[in-house]
Amino acid sequence: MAKYTVDNSHSHIGFQVKHMMVSKVKGSFEEYTAEVEAADLADLTTAKIGFTIDVASINTKSDDRDNHLKSPDFFDAEKYETIKFHSTSITGAESDYEVTGDLTIKDVTKPVTFDVTYNGKGTNPWGVEVYGFEGETTINREDFGLTWNAALETGGVLVGKDIKINLELELNPQA
Repeated sequence: MAKYTVDNSHSHIGFQVKHMMVSKVKGSFEEYTAEVEAADLADLTTAKIGFTIDVASINTKSDDRDNHLKSPDFFDAEKYETIKFHSTSITGAESDYEVTGDLTIKDVTKPVTFDVTYNGKGTNPWGVEVYGFEGETTINREDFGLTWNAALETGGVLVGKDIKINLELELNPQA
């Protein structure tokens, strides 16, 4: 099994959620690490995948919103510093996979399945092979203890329950 690292400068962990029932707020986590081992990344079924995300690195392009998301109303970043994911099974072939694993947010662990696309392999200008993947899933934030909300005068709520998570990853062999 070879080990791989995520090239953070060419990768992205993002999310989006409905705001006021009429638009979407998008954000990302800027700091994360990954532990990826595989016999061959071109066949993702051979992989073991683990991610650790620094909750305090959340970025929605609004300091006030980011601070609210870090507060006990949402992630409680001082108490629960990380979000973790560890794969438990990977199925599929060629370029389409389902990566199932345990997602932990605020000490609540639930199974989640990401639809993952293998985008291929290339060689960078320094002779290092790179592998590209995209993935997405949708979770109900309330299942993970992220229950804060506010009712709107016009009906509905300020923050939607469903969170779409999207990943764009470039992996390199670990040096």
